[in-house]
Amino acid sequence: MVCLLFYFYEFFERMAYYGIASNLVLYLTRELHQGTVASANNVTYWVGTTFLMPVLGAFVADVYLGRYWTYLISAALYFTGMCLVTVAVSVRSLRPPPCNVHGNEATAECKPTSTLQLAVFFSALYIIAFGSGGTKPNVATIGADQFDDFDPRERAHKISFFNWWFLSTFLGSLFAHVFLVFIQDNVGWSVGYGIPTAGLLLSILIFLAGTPFYRHKKVHGSPLTQMARVLVAATRKWSVTVPENLVQLHELNHHKLRILPTNSLRFLNKAAVKVVGQMRTPWMLCTVTEVEETKQMLRLLPIWIASLIPSSIAAQTHTLFVKQCTTLDRHIGKHFQIPPASFATSVTIAMIVTTFLYDRYFVKIMKKYTANPRGITLLQRIGFGFFLHIVAMLVASLTENRRLRVARDLGLVQSGKEVIPRTIFILLPQFALVGVADSFTIVGMMDLCYSQAPESMKSLGTSYSLTSYGIGNFLSSVLLSSVSNITVKFGARKGWILNNLNASHLDYYYALLLLLSFFNFLFFLCVSKLYVYKAEVFDQVVEEDCSAYADKVIGA
Repeated sequence: MVCLLFYFYEFFERMAYYGIASNLVLYLTRELHQGTVASANNVTYWVGTTFLMPVLGAFVADVYLGRYWTYLISAALYFTGMCLVTVAVSVRSLRPPPCNVHGNEATAECKPTSTLQLAVFFSALYIIAFGSGGTKPNVATIGADQFDDFDPRERAHKISFFNWWFLSTFLGSLFAHVFLVFIQDNVGWSVGYGIPTAGLLLSILIFLAGTPFYRHKKVHGSPLTQMARVLVAATRKWSVTVPENLVQLHELNHHKLRILPTNSLRFLNKAAVKVVGQMRTPWMLCTVTEVEETKQMLRLLPIWIASLIPSSIAAQTHTLFVKQCTTLDRHIGKHFQIPPASFATSVTIAMIVTTFLYDRYFVKIMKKYTANPRGITLLQRIGFGFFLHIVAMLVASLTENRRLRVARDLGLVQSGKEVIPRTIFILLPQFALVGVADSFTIVGMMDLCYSQAPESMKSLGTSYSLTSYGIGNFLSSVLLSSVSNITVKFGARKGWILNNLNASHLDYYYALLLLLSFFNFLFFLCVSKLYVYKAEVFDQVVEEDCSAYADKVIGA
């Protein structure tokens, strides 16, 4: 099956991406001599940009180049960035000289990183961000497009597509966190970054191998322009009354898949009202289908907003959680130490196990009770993930509070250099809970945004789910910096987030995230209660065929 190519592609591409991202915070602190807040912020800025760029990639694909050619051009840019970042970590003159390290902290003798060295490294990273922005939304959409909505068997497989797509994502991430991080920590950064670069090249070749078999969708024009026309037309006809009989609204007879008018967001129906004597330009009169497609995209916005806080929490896993690992005993036996970034595999393993069990067992069991092909609704899946994020922050706060008590009792607060004699596995519950939560939230959001987007806006819909994670990373960075600055300036203690984690109060910070998550969950419950799912394409076509048949009978 062609879809297998996409699963293999996603494995190698995500292995390449996480080969860079998983250990980036430690590269910035150890090799470029950046502090805790600065390194964490730089990682979240980059990850945030990486997941915001899909909006641009989706726009270019839907308006100009199509998904296939947008992917190819972006993949070339992506690969260029990977090559440059490998060069940046390999050439000695592009890194500052090493400094003496005692315990966990670099001494003040470290030579600062030059502007040129920072410019080369971060330029390479942001080239990767721009390149992946064109590949990520389009390759996922191309993969989902390979299933025929009018074939019952293919439609059944399509329901599981994103589960298996993300299972490939998680496996690639797992390989990066275990194998590549170990290579980077024990062999060197050159080899550790060279392998994911080769992996990306392999993923591109796998994608190209399936070219003769792909189903390609035509370019429909700018979805953002269409949405803007509907909003402008409805606003310009503010005083116009929408007729009670919605059949009177403007529609084109040659629409292949017409969407019937609805009363939700009724104000936008004004855009399709025909006014006598008024010019019928696209910015004054829109079709019912254009109006309903705009409604479908706007309905997703409140759900998208609710996903920002959980996305911000997920970003903490790859920064502060990893930094916490460096303060604990990472030994297994006498000779082996777990690399801090590799411990993040507990998140990935939890995602893999949860996603597999969800697709293979949970869905089948729940279908018997709910008659829903997905087992439960997409919003129920997302909401459960949001709830688990609350639990994860509660566990993280309590665990950190216990770790800080041990540090105080043993007199390890001032130096912050000695390892606390507690096993790293005390952090396992918070890592695992975030992984289970993400398996519900991330997969559910991608499936929701793709399935609920109209046919002409699938790439834009896919980018919705990706940009939520991107903005979540920026939100995480803003929150981290703000809390750090405010608590240092006004707090009774030195601050909540310092380079010395033993003198910090991450337990307070995680408690703050818990409160934000709780109020965000209440907001999600409100907006999800008001959400109206769009009709499945197959159901809609059947409904239109029945309506046409009824008209013939009445006419006879």
